[in-house]
Amino acid sequence: MDKKGVSTLKVAGAYIGTVVGAGFATGQEILQFFNRFGVMGLAGLAVTTTMFIVFGYIIMVLGRKLKARSHMEIIMYSGGKKIGAAIDKIVTFFLLCSFIAMISGTGAMFAQQFNLPVMYGNILMTVLTAATVLTGIGGVINSISFIVPFTLTGVAVISILSIAHTPLSIIPAMPLIGENRLLPNWIFAAILYVSYNIILSVAVLGPLGSEARDMKAVRNGVILGGLGLGLGSLMIYLTLSGNIWKIAHVEIPMMYIAGKISRKMQYIYSAVLIAEIYTTAVGSFYGFISRITDLEKQSIRSGIIVVVSAAIALIASQLGFSNLVKYLYPIEGCAGILLLISLIYSWFFTRRSVKLK
Repeated sequence: MDKKGVSTLKVAGAYIGTVVGAGFATGQEILQFFNRFGVMGLAGLAVTTTMFIVFGYIIMVLGRKLKARSHMEIIMYSGGKKIGAAIDKIVTFFLLCSFIAMISGTGAMFAQQFNLPVMYGNILMTVLTAATVLTGIGGVINSISFIVPFTLTGVAVISILSIAHTPLSIIPAMPLIGENRLLPNWIFAAILYVSYNIILSVAVLGPLGSEARDMKAVRNGVILGGLGLGLGSLMIYLTLSGNIWKIAHVEIPMMYIAGKISRKMQYIYSAVLIAEIYTTAVGSFYGFISRITDLEKQSIRSGIIVVVSAAIALIASQLGFSNLVKYLYPIEGCAGILLLISLIYSWFFTRRSVKLK
């Protein structure tokens, strides 16, 4: 890593990369949390973009102030001894759950796109992620920020081509995809979407704040990252809106749409999808591992923990991808609201003036 610190673009890339993943790139997240509510889903996207910028900034500033090595320092500072300990356990658990979902998403893509056994994709993502995490925080940030421009470009190309050929039909998808009591309205869905993604990203954003070049890199990187997330989500939302009758029960909606454009586009999007899943898998698994062992020491014990944890996640990934997105993510979001409240409290009521460079 650059001795002068992480640049604005790397901050933005790492932020986007830890949020986008299997749920985002496949279209399942946007379908379940935003297309579900039709035109009000657009209002939800505006809310989430703003919240991503605000909470991303808070986390990175606290990470810089506390010289965070994992999410624990930020959570304990924000929530205090008792609440912080509870949030820490919740975050650690859901980081592992997110990694499991990324593994499952890869298997689903292999089955839908290549007619290969689900386990092939599951094993590939497990091995790639574990190998990257073993390189430590430097390797994690570099790998994520390097891939993000490629993945966002892929999403943009597929979305633009689809929107150009398919009339928009911004109707509520709920009658087609079914009611979900965990997502009763658009504003709650927007908050849950941010809260569960913040649970995933705090593990990378905290240490990233302490590694950033300066406060300008933090501020500009978070703004650029938040806007990138909002724009990417909007493009997927519009793409799904024009194809809502066709993709309501498809496991990987964006892949299906890419295939309708051309066979070549489907293969290109396969590469994009794997890359986006990989970035979130790496961020989630690194966050989980960094909480239970010190990866920077590169000890044999740490290596064993990485391998054993990856094997457990691989086994758990057999639950199925769409089920994980539909039920696990909203539950994760409910738990994440506690984290958001703690961050707001610490920012406005317990933060002391500290000179940050």
